Amino acid sequence: MDRRTFLAGLTATVPFAANASADYTPGLVKKHLAQGDVVFLDFKASWCSTCAAQERVIKKLKDGNPNYEAKITFIDVDWDTYGSSDLVKSMKIPRRSTLVALKGDQELGRIVAQTSTASIKGLMDTALAAG
Repeated sequence: MDRRTFLAGLTATVPFAANASADYTPGLVKKHLAQGDVVFLDFKASWCSTCAAQERVIKKLKDGNPNYEAKITFIDVDWDTYGSSDLVKSMKIPRRSTLVALKGDQELGRIVAQTSTASIKGLMDTALAAG
């Protein structure tokens, strides 16, 4: 059994929070925005050290405040797969290690290549306030 099949079967049997982190697929962002969700996009690559630092901060902040995951939909966008996608082009995402918060047709804020807890918390708090 390949990894994708295994994970698909696992997620079908394990309940998860409505706004838990998800991996990007085309149409996912539009779907959540159309439902009125606040979306937090994390454009990252597995080999990117800045992305890894951002991920550690995001995880620490989520662990410290359950409202983040309760009220924000976190979507991870794999840069190696979607770095040239329509989503990246339409949003003018300059590089991996970009974090963007959205609600409806509005961009609430973005951070590019910043890893400070204060910066990331500020963006997550902006997203939380919009939720």
